[in-house]
This record gives sequence, structure tokens and C-alpha cells, in this order.
Amino acid sequence: MKIIVAGGDGFCGWPTALYLSKQGHDVAIIDSLIRRKWDRELGVDSLTPIFTLEERTQRWFELTGKQINTYLGDMTHFDFLREVMRQERPDAFVHFAEQRSAPYSMIDREHAVFTQTNNVVGTLNLIYAVKELVPDCHIIKLGTMGEYGQPNIDIEEGYITISHNGREDMLPYPKQPGSMYHLSKVHDSHNLMFATKNWGLRVTDLNQGVVYGLHTDETQLDPVLVNRLDYDGVFGTALNRFLIQAAVGHNLTVYGAGGQTRGFLNIKDTVRCIEIAANNPADRGEFRVFNQFTEEFSILDLAEKVKRVAEHEGIQATIDHIQNPRKEKEEHYYHAAHTKLVDLGLKPHLLTDDVLRGILLTVVEYKNRVVMEKIMPDVKW
Repeated sequence: MKIIVAGGDGFCGWPTALYLSKQGHDVAIIDSLIRRKWDRELGVDSLTPIFTLEERTQRWFELTGKQINTYLGDMTHFDFLREVMRQERPDAFVHFAEQRSAPYSMIDREHAVFTQTNNVVGTLNLIYAVKELVPDCHIIKLGTMGEYGQPNIDIEEGYITISHNGREDMLPYPKQPGSMYHLSKVHDSHNLMFATKNWGLRVTDLNQGVVYGLHTDETQLDPVLVNRLDYDGVFGTALNRFLIQAAVGHNLTVYGAGGQTRGFLNIKDTVRCIEIAANNPADRGEFRVFNQFTEEFSILDLAEKVKRVAEHEGIQATIDHIQNPRKEKEEHYYHAAHTKLVDLGLKPHLLTDDVLRGILLTVVEYKNRVVMEKIMPDVKW
């Protein structure tokens, strides 16, 4: 297939582009390189040194003979996006090109407005470009499990059957987002569902859990292809923070009680889930939702796992509970369905001690690049 990966310079997009290229698809990347700009704004960088997009794609071509076209531009600029779609005429469009950090969206009014404008307008432009130029193109949109929030009932995959006053209907699962970023993803979902009903577009919404890991088979081929690893209080995940803290001798800082529970998956499963969605496209007029994660862990679970693995490597680690900078439940029920991708062939990579050890050893290798004052959160809401 011809597949565009928007946000193809990012943590999920880059390994996805390489993986799809390796599988024989004709891949193009759209990216504005704004993620690198945010690093400069925040005064922190990926723990792993990452090369320019031009150097990355050139090295991939040298190693594999496979060309990945790159288009530098912003999806909020419709004329740019429309021209790319006109040139490429993709069979599938993988949409990672959004501001994806809850803390970044909550810094202040300006960052909230930017996040919602960037994310919602970019997706709207995609809807109209597909409708106008390639109406059979399958939109594979990266959503988030954070759209659902922390309900006290089981989370279904996108839809729930409701009985009310003697009548029954299957309706979109209620959304309870916890940040301006997560709200933007809910708006995306509503807009995409509207587009499928009104114009018969094909859409798969991948409500992804928290992604961990660093390497895929493709990014390990050469140092120029290495993926990024974020650890700071704005873009870093809790698991990455704990690994960094262990490596530099900092206490593992659990927010509040640590009972906050989420779905998780390995970056190797992220790229495979995209392939599964592309190979099994939604029907015309279908808004399909997959919950894209493989395991559930609480924040305290993760801290205890990192502590155990670190100490096995001779690194002393202490867990410390600190005041939670976020407004969220710290102890709650969490059980979410995630069977559809497995039914289509996903074979999960699980969060074993060996997987954690591999990430930890990479972190130790680059720990001299850690900006110590950026580890702890400074955005509160």
C-alpha cells in the first residue's frame, strides 16, 4: 500500500514508518519538526541523541534501498496537506501528528489553545483532504485511552450498550478526559465519527495506552536510526522517569498514593497494531475503535518493577511518594477491554524484567545527558 505517516519524526511515528517500509509498503512522512522545537522551548532533549529526519531517511535508504519521501509542513495548513495528498494518493493515512502531552497542554492558556487548535484543526483538514481527493483512503488515527478517564465501570472498546426507559441502543462510550490534551482527542473522535456517517469515510481510532520501550528491530539497525526517549516532567512517561531516576541515584517519585492505573504497551506492539489496522481496513462509513494496549499497571506497580530490576543490576533505588501535581483519582477501579487487535493477530510483547533491564541499561549509557532539574514536574493542575 501507499501509506502516509504524519508525525513520522516522533517517538511512535518514526519506528512505525520504518516498520511499514520494511514490510514492503510505499511510505511517506509528513512532519513539521515541531517536536524538536518543543525540546528547545523546554530546555531538555531526548536522552538518546537523535539525528535529523533527513539523515535518518537517507541512512534507511542506504541500508535497505527503500525510499521514504518526506514532506516538511504543518497539517493545520490545508493547502500544504492537500498538495501532499494529491501527490501521494495514499491508501492509508496514519495520523500521529498531534501535540500529545497532557502537562504541555496544561502549562497555561496559550498552550491549551495551541494544543486544541493544532490537534483539532489538523484532523479536520485531514478529513476534508480525504473527502475531496482520496475518499477510499483509510484514516488510522492515534487516539488515547485517556479519553475514557477513570470510570467506575468496565471500559469497552469505543461503544457501550445502554438500556434506558425500556429501550436499548449502542452508543459511544462516555468520555471523561483529564486534560486539555485529552479533550482535544475527544473532539477528534467526534469529528471523525461525524465524517464517517456523513461522507462514508473509513476510520480506525486507536485508543492507545502508555507506550514504553525504545528499540524496534528497525531502529536497532544503525545508531542513526535510534528512537527518542523522553524523561522530563512534561513529555516523559512515569516509567521513563523512574528508570532515569534509578540511573542517576534519585528517589523514584510516585505521584500521590500511586494507584493510578493505565493500559500499557511496548513500542514494538505499537508498530504492529498500525500494520494490523492497515491490513484490515475499516469499511466505508465505519468509525471503528480499538483499545490499543496489552497490560494494565498502576504507577506504584511500575515503581516497584523498576526498583527490583535496578537493584538486580546493583543500583540502589528508593520509592518516594510525593504530592500529585495532577487532578486525578489516585485509587480507582480500572478494567478495560482490549481484544479486537489480539483477535486480528497481535501477539503482545509484555513488560518483563528483561525488557525493563534493556531500557535501564540504555538509560545508564546516556545518563550524562540527563538535565537533572527537568526530571521533576513543574506543571500543576
